[in-house]
Amino acid sequence: MTDYTLSDDTRDKLKRASTASVASQLYKRGLRNQFIQGVRPVTAKDERMVGQAFTLRYIPAREDRNPMEVFKNPEHPQRVAVETCPPGHVLVMDGRKDASAATAGSILVTRMAVRGCAGLVTDGGLRDAAGIGALDIPTFFGGPSAPTNLTKHEALDINVPIGCGDVAVFPGDVIVGDGDGVMVIPAHLADEIAEACAGMESFEDFVLEEVQAGTSIIGLYPCTKGENQKKYDAWRAKTGR
Repeated sequence: MTDYTLSDDTRDKLKRASTASVASQLYKRGLRNQFIQGVRPVTAKDERMVGQAFTLRYIPAREDRNPMEVFKNPEHPQRVAVETCPPGHVLVMDGRKDASAATAGSILVTRMAVRGCAGLVTDGGLRDAAGIGALDIPTFFGGPSAPTNLTKHEALDINVPIGCGDVAVFPGDVIVGDGDGVMVIPAHLADEIAEACAGMESFEDFVLEEVQAGTSIIGLYPCTKGENQKKYDAWRAKTGR
């Protein structure tokens, strides 16, 4: 658990940062395994997903514990997680990297969208992928699946440290998702990473314009020539970035 609260300023900066930029900045700080493996967007969204992690852990299902009747229990962890994930947070599920059974479906994800959650990430499967993809809420998954979670997974623990796609995710970590996938930023680094990414995105936009104009990347990316630094400084002054 963390007492960190994601500020609007940091959220806005990260909404303009690609997962590639986040990965580069984390790498510079010695963190090399923060990209959730094996997940992809259900449907690409125009806006990046940013929010603090609220977690749900699944374990392998056991037949005597997971008949359909368990959903009658008002304290079923899957349902409780959907109802208690705070607005602006991302529900991150440890689906055991097994997409052959669903960890949620379109009704549950719709409920999260109505409640104002910022997104959902699971390294397991999702039912009704087409319906989920039509929602505004960003959702990332291991793949589509028709079987209910009960055939493979038992939802057990809420808001505890989990593994998702081979990445450790702690409650309160900051989650950033785009068309490439999902990065996990340790909460204590979120503000620093956001600030660094803001400058990095600005520089890469400048570099892209230069490359499109025919400039060689040697001495430009990375910027090792003083003349290119001067051009970048002039570009920033002109664009206000």
